[in-house]
Amino acid sequence: MLVGVGQVRGNRERTVEGSREPLPLILDAVRAAAADGGVDLATVDSVFTVHVASWAYDELAARIAREIGAGPRHTVDTTVGGQRPAELLERAAARIAAGGSRVALIAGGEAQASVQALWRNGIDPAQRWSATPGGPPSFEESGLRSDAMAATGLILPTRVYPLFENALRAARGETPERSARASAELYAAFSQVAAANPAAWNPEPRTPEEIGTAGPGNRMVCEPYPLALNAMPMVDQAAAVLVTSLAAAREAGVPEERIVHVWGGAGAHDAVDVLARPGFAASDALADVLDRTLSATGLAPSDLDVIDVYSCFPVVPKLVGAHLGIAPPVGVTGGHSAFGGPLSSYTLHALVAVTERLRSVPGTALVHGNGGYLTHEHALVVSTTPHDYVGDPESRSTARPGPPVQERVDGEEVTVETATVEHGRDGTPAQAFLVARTESGARYCAATAPGDTASADALSLRHGETVGRRVRATTKGEHVVVES
Repeated sequence: MLVGVGQVRGNRERTVEGSREPLPLILDAVRAAAADGGVDLATVDSVFTVHVASWAYDELAARIAREIGAGPRHTVDTTVGGQRPAELLERAAARIAAGGSRVALIAGGEAQASVQALWRNGIDPAQRWSATPGGPPSFEESGLRSDAMAATGLILPTRVYPLFENALRAARGETPERSARASAELYAAFSQVAAANPAAWNPEPRTPEEIGTAGPGNRMVCEPYPLALNAMPMVDQAAAVLVTSLAAAREAGVPEERIVHVWGGAGAHDAVDVLARPGFAASDALADVLDRTLSATGLAPSDLDVIDVYSCFPVVPKLVGAHLGIAPPVGVTGGHSAFGGPLSSYTLHALVAVTERLRSVPGTALVHGNGGYLTHEHALVVSTTPHDYVGDPESRSTARPGPPVQERVDGEEVTVETATVEHGRDGTPAQAFLVARTESGARYCAATAPGDTASADALSLRHGETVGRRVRATTKGEHVVVES
């Protein structure tokens, strides 16, 4: 059960003086969680840490344990993945249910804003921050991309998630304008939630017009997402949660009304190579974890008082809503754009926000985390109602083979399966990323050459729906030339 939660925000002003490395920020969150739950940190017997990308630490969980005076029997440091907090809570709860642990700590955080502030002022963070054990920022990409994705330039989330958004929109028969409006309305609702979250990075409410209109200060990044519909990773935020057995909670004197019970959930993963998946309008892994979580807990979507979904880009909550037969859920955290997107730690903040909500308004919540490119998924249920743990901490594969791949085309007509156009800072189409089907049904994937504005413009939504459009494509070296 969740008995203590804490989160902090630092250096929102992005000053050199206010810059701190992630570890002190994380320790502040840990101590806040301990104060919230009235738990003696010396009793922690398991420490789990979410990957920190803004500064590297060797054996972070063990270092946190030393800093808080704990002597854990079990420590875990993870690799990158937005699903990790939900997965770690599942693992901690499973160990406690099996009698292998009594008090577990899960913690994580980022200081990307401080890293950015130091570099902008000509200061190498290594001059100020831990050198041993620590070092320059790292980002382990294992399990996040394939060689085919790298060859096509699809190595940035800002380029990949629009492929899913555009495919989903077309599959649902929505116009680009209506779909874009729905995204803006969703993120405006997130901003309203973030305004009430004390740890939010951007706590100012915004209108759908402000969010959805591309222009100065809100440039188009990759169609159809202007900047305000992208995650904001340049933040200093950290969070921590304490999970205990019921006996340990009672020994610590935690009031019954402040306990949130972990019922359990499920994890799944799809093919790492998004270009090898059967399609782009759905996520098998996401559907699987939602179905298994609800099945294991005996719940229907209508039984959930809160659904808090990972929201790095609008397509993720849209997919969750579509699968559950509800509107895209807004949740209680605030979303990656308004609340902030501290990389792998966002769902840890969601667990804080959900716990606080359930304490004030008793009920049941589903919390979801997403990693990679709709690659790694984990969902679980927490509630103020007691329940035996019924989850599954192991992730299972939902990968299915996609269509055969054709590596080159020579002036032939292809049908756009999905595509996105990346814009330059001046607002003009700069490069397009195309996934298409040939006459034989094979899949062809390529990017236009940077600066080939004619080819990029041929795939732009400004001409109307892209998906299903037939275009003439010719492979030129590593890129493709597209004519409408």
